[in-house]
Amino acid sequence: MGALSNSRHERFAQALAKGLSQSEAYEEAGYKPSRSAAARLAADVNICERVSAIQNRAAERTEISVASITERLLAIAAKAEKSGDAPMLQAARASLMDAAKLNGLVIEKGDHQHKHTGLSVTYVTSDDPLPSPSPEDYETEG
Repeated sequence: MGALSNSRHERFAQALAKGLSQSEAYEEAGYKPSRSAAARLAADVNICERVSAIQNRAAERTEISVASITERLLAIAAKAEKSGDAPMLQAARASLMDAAKLNGLVIEKGDHQHKHTGLSVTYVTSDDPLPSPSPEDYETEG
């Protein structure tokens, strides 16, 4: 079902599909506040069908998930590997890497940078006397 011809009805249906209450949707559509009128309009067959269509379309969009994308990437890789051509093998490799990244199996090099702090550690056991601090112990990098 396409958009409703009455633009206020369409806005009302879209607001209901978003989860607004009947009264809130009625006001958002541009009507003056009226709980009874909002309830009557919400019961309209065309409004009910339109709300259902909007919600079904949204549900279909959310079905695209990490699992479905991974499945498609692996299918592309399998098909590309079967050809054996160098460009197709490159496509297979790219698809496999994309699937691995999507599933958190590959961490980009830039994602985990560590800065060397230049600290040194001296281990002291209870039998050894404490070493006297040297000026080097208090130096820090600028």
